[in-house]
Amino acid sequence: MSIRHGLLALLAGGPRYGSRLRTEFEARTGGTWPLNIGQVYTTLGRLERDGMVVQAGADEAGRVLYALTDTGRAELRSWYARPVQRASPPRDELAIKLVLAAGADDIDVREVVEAQRRHVTQALHDHVRHRAEALSRAPEHPEEMARLLVLEQLVFHAEAEVRWLDHCEARLLRRPLARQHPADGREPP
Repeated sequence: MSIRHGLLALLAGGPRYGSRLRTEFEARTGGTWPLNIGQVYTTLGRLERDGMVVQAGADEAGRVLYALTDTGRAELRSWYARPVQRASPPRDELAIKLVLAAGADDIDVREVVEAQRRHVTQALHDHVRHRAEALSRAPEHPEEMARLLVLEQLVFHAEAEVRWLDHCEARLLRRPLARQHPADGREPP
């Protein structure tokens, strides 16, 4: 998700000032995507330049309020209607690390897999705990639903990563051991 579309979505609820947009964005995304206030104001400036938002006066504290324009509403509707493209795989540091470790003579790739598994398992436990807390509050606090959805996505991603690590480990255990070559390049005896 782009910050641009996130801000447009929040402004669909009415005029807001920058720091309120930042606070609401972080609350709605369950705190998983913290924003720098500079990002918010830079993005608002670009949205204003592109005719998607306008300055709509100030609140009682003198903070500039931004409001969605018809162009902004049209862009927001278009964004909601478009599927998220996942055609080209993202550059994933873990995948790159495992590929490079698998080809390195002095690295035990299984140790790399196990270190990542311990890390993601701990993250999974944390996400599940936070999800349980959100579930207990969700019936009384409807705003918890957004946080709950984000936490569930984190749980599913962590579970998928653990499964992928298990797959990688199994594949690595099936591969033949690489022949070690001495530094002079000759085949070992």
